[in-house]
Amino acid sequence: MIIGEGNFKYEWIENWAKIPDTVSGRENGRTHGIVVLKNGNIAVFNQADPAVLIFNSNGELINSWGNRFNGAHGLTLTEENGKEYFWLTDQYSCEVVKTTINGKTLLRIEKPRIKLYEEKEYSPTWVAVFEERFGGNGDIWVTDGYGSNLIHRYSKEGIYLKSINGEEGKAGVFKCPHSIFINTREPEPELYIADRGNKRFQVYDTEGNYKRSFGKNILISPCGGVIKDNLLYIPELRARVAIFDENDKLITYLGRNESVCDLPGWPNHTKKLIQKGKFNSPHDMAVDEEDNLYIVEWIIGGRITKLRRLK
Repeated sequence: MIIGEGNFKYEWIENWAKIPDTVSGRENGRTHGIVVLKNGNIAVFNQADPAVLIFNSNGELINSWGNRFNGAHGLTLTEENGKEYFWLTDQYSCEVVKTTINGKTLLRIEKPRIKLYEEKEYSPTWVAVFEERFGGNGDIWVTDGYGSNLIHRYSKEGIYLKSINGEEGKAGVFKCPHSIFINTREPEPELYIADRGNKRFQVYDTEGNYKRSFGKNILISPCGGVIKDNLLYIPELRARVAIFDENDKLITYLGRNESVCDLPGWPNHTKKLIQKGKFNSPHDMAVDEEDNLYIVEWIIGGRITKLRRLK
């Protein structure tokens, strides 16, 4: 099946990869995070045991680990001195950790000891790192998207520095700051915040100062984003993927299926309603060197789709 239009046409490859058939995978197994490694392998973070799954470029499972991430959520890939690392967030246990690709924990980020958390919940959703390879200082930013709508800044050693909540700029307070990543397209890198509940992105500088926002009346549920060759790819929970240009202007949508979100039980209704060529609940995505797209969805049992770019 071919989807898309113009210069953005793709072959839809349904079930390009599958999570292991385990009890935890059948009962939960929601596929929440995905990244492409330098060697072309693809890592997926899912709410099952094991949580971290490594697939080769053919969609074959070649490694897996992690039996403690029942609330597996955000997966971020970083690189230091040529070596790759994962940052993982668990929305239930509130664990935020840096690991090797093979699962060794190297650093743990604790919940900030601030007064607000004496009364409100903490549920971390994603991590961004201002990497030194991009001229950064190694600062770590953690979104509390499912708890108190805050974003926390830490030093590269994991020392808490400050928090932001959206009041810093004219766009206003965050409402489910679901994900965060570093935009390296500009001379001065920026923080891109998927302000999902407000249907937009907010943009901050790397010191935590508001700069601008975009996506109003265009986005409906941005979960995050990934940049490749100046294009911004955005998975939207409400059943579509958006592609923006280098100026953050909409180019096209892929796999639109917004009406499915109105069905009883969405997104975790029976998989009989899953349709090839249409998304159900995109939660994260990745892009490989050949501009192929990989999308994971928030649905029981998981869904991993590959869109092969046609050129």
